Amino acid sequence: MYACVECGKEIKKIEHKFVRCPYCGSRRLAKIRPPVAREVSTD
Repeated sequence: MYACVECGKEIKKIEHKFVRCPYCGSRRLAKIRPPVAREVSTD
């Protein structure tokens, strides 16, 4: 899943031919990453 940097809408699927936001036409997209809790050992 991606998010448009300009309008902030989420885009679920992108055609690889046209990497643009279907809502505003911007080519600036950011990959949405799930929040992952990482456990760090201090030993």
